Amino acid sequence: MRKPVFVCSACGAVHAKWAGRCDACGAWNTIAEDPGLSDAGPKGKTLGAKRGRKVELTDLAVEDAALPRRTSGLGELDRVLGGGIVPASAILVGGDPGIGKSTLLLQAAAAFARAGNPTIYVSGEEAAAQIRMRASRLELTDAPLKLAAETNLRDILTTLEAERPALAIIDSIQTMWVDHVESAPGAVSQVRAAAHELVTFAKRRGVAVILVGHVTKEGQIAGPRVVEHMVDTVLYFEGERGHQFRILRAVKNRFGPADEIGVFEMTGRGLAEVANPSALFLSERGEPSPGSAVFAGIEGTRPLLAEIQALVAPTALGTARRNVVGWDGSRLSMLLAVLEARFGIGFADRDVYLNVAGGLRVSEPAADLAVAAALISAREDVALPPKTVYFGEISLSGALRPPVQAEARLREAAKLGFDAAVTPRGIRATAGNLLEIEMVADLGAFIEKGFGAIDR
Repeated sequence: MRKPVFVCSACGAVHAKWAGRCDACGAWNTIAEDPGLSDAGPKGKTLGAKRGRKVELTDLAVEDAALPRRTSGLGELDRVLGGGIVPASAILVGGDPGIGKSTLLLQAAAAFARAGNPTIYVSGEEAAAQIRMRASRLELTDAPLKLAAETNLRDILTTLEAERPALAIIDSIQTMWVDHVESAPGAVSQVRAAAHELVTFAKRRGVAVILVGHVTKEGQIAGPRVVEHMVDTVLYFEGERGHQFRILRAVKNRFGPADEIGVFEMTGRGLAEVANPSALFLSERGEPSPGSAVFAGIEGTRPLLAEIQALVAPTALGTARRNVVGWDGSRLSMLLAVLEARFGIGFADRDVYLNVAGGLRVSEPAADLAVAAALISAREDVALPPKTVYFGEISLSGALRPPVQAEARLREAAKLGFDAAVTPRGIRATAGNLLEIEMVADLGAFIEKGFGAIDR
């Protein structure tokens, strides 16, 4: 008799019995019985004694031909993919509902098809008429793109076998239904099986496949994490609904650099590529005001300037509030602790609000110095020099550590009209003829030079 198997819908971990909390990921109320899975068999029984074939082995000295790539027609998407779409690759694109995933891929599919590459767009969420309406709004109806509205994976694979396109887009993987798996569409076993079938087809037939994935409320792609391991590339489409900017970020890429980003602007006619995102993120910067500092960062291989905004106000509550948008909240807590413990600048009786302008999300530790500058500027109600950029990682002792690619950061700042930069000591840069570089040893030296005596 087959034993029931319980699976966590958040991480895909398999459990022998039901539990309220998943031991693997810590999520609550996510474990349910999955009829599509069964146990491995009687205890102590092996997979069988049938011998397999000997696998051909090679060595590292073998030189392979360069990977062929086909441009998608969207330069920002090609940048994130590492130069274009690789045949036989599997790409997973995730993002919040309504953020623009389908719009982005429809535009890319239309441009790819216009370049003479057979392309099929399969939707499991919308009817073909709805896709045509979106294509009409985006002025893509002249593209030789083939559409289908289907969720039965067996029928989809049969169609792809017959058509042999260069690119197939599946929107979305959570709606696909595999008829030999005994569970509802969207279940962990269904998503795993559908992804496995599509990735296997891509490798066997040389067809590039793009899978759209929904995300959970924590921002992770829904379904088992094994899906992210199956595919070659994982992209996240990010952005705030209140902003027109959208960021396409690579978190895994077997054919190019990870952490590369592409920047788009949502317009009435779809997504427009942003060739110079630094200028766009700083375009709404007004007159100098307290609590504003410009961070010179690096996203992937691209230098990017962003405005860090801070607001410090007396608290009316027993416990001060700490609200962060676009940065790591725990790193803000660490930075506030360093300012108070090492330099006596307290924030315990003040609410602190921190925001990265434009809906951008910054994860680089080199933003520490810009955040500290914005916090002290807001606390002291003193505006920072408007044409100065800041970057540098702050240690727990208050020392400043130089980040990588300082030269690229400085050149991007000079290109956008900035004339000064505050950096840690030890950076190697030849851009000193482009702007004035002030190197400081630690956070204390920066505070003394930039703000003088502070009421502590």
